[in-house]
Amino acid sequence: MFNAQYFRTYITLVETGSFTRTARRLDMTQPGVSQHIRKLESYLGKVLLERQGRSFTLTEPGRRAYDYALKLFSEHEQFRHGLDDDSLDSGECRIASPGSVGLMFYPYILGQQQMHPNLTVNYSFAFNHEIVNDLLEGRYDVGIVTEPVKHPELKCSVWHQEPLCLVAPADFTGSTLSDLMGLGFINYYDGINQASNFLKENYPGEFRSMTHFRHQGFTNEVSMVLDAVARGLGFTVVSRLVLETSPWQRQVKELTFNKTTNEVLHVLQRRDSVLPKRYEKLLKGFREQRTQ
Repeated sequence: MFNAQYFRTYITLVETGSFTRTARRLDMTQPGVSQHIRKLESYLGKVLLERQGRSFTLTEPGRRAYDYALKLFSEHEQFRHGLDDDSLDSGECRIASPGSVGLMFYPYILGQQQMHPNLTVNYSFAFNHEIVNDLLEGRYDVGIVTEPVKHPELKCSVWHQEPLCLVAPADFTGSTLSDLMGLGFINYYDGINQASNFLKENYPGEFRSMTHFRHQGFTNEVSMVLDAVARGLGFTVVSRLVLETSPWQRQVKELTFNKTTNEVLHVLQRRDSVLPKRYEKLLKGFREQRTQ
């Protein structure tokens, strides 16, 4: 019969290298330690130790059993902490966002995981409509989207606002709407919507529609759109998150405008769900970091 205590005794024995020290650490008798090891070997049907007097070496099955035992107790601890909804720094989080958000939010989360080993985050990059569908089907607990969502089963709330940037090739010298129309537009998922909001705010009375612009291309990977801009193929409008994380940020130029236009980010969750506090800590921590 499976007995987790036998595996715990075995881990301690391998780590201490001594039946005597194992007995002392676990508050057992030395014969009790030996009995646990014999029963574990009997359960697995393998010899785990090659005994040489008072010392021993691990057999190949012994090494594999030790690796499995470590994994077993590690997963057990993660599971145990994951049951505690009040824990801020342990348990599992399942989050999805567009690439424009994840380019910086995901590295922030990785930093949190480094500081808190019992925190596990499964992060997916997806488009808005995919996030909505997957939340409804229970694949994620939290979704971040770039536009408000109205659905009877979902709760949508404003989370963060990130400035939009109009980015042109480094050698671009124009500034008027006509100059931009002559340059052409590089599109991406949600690119037309972002550009429309930005240009409407900064060229009031002049801007009509993105249909008046020459479209120079499209990519569904927002992280790649500035590559096209850096090559002089056109301009685009992206959130500052994208610009700050782009390897081409020094090969493009952000044009200066008087009015600030923001991308409004929303948090989605199922209405019937109560999120553990660790979600709130991650979301609040990143928002405060960006604000500062």
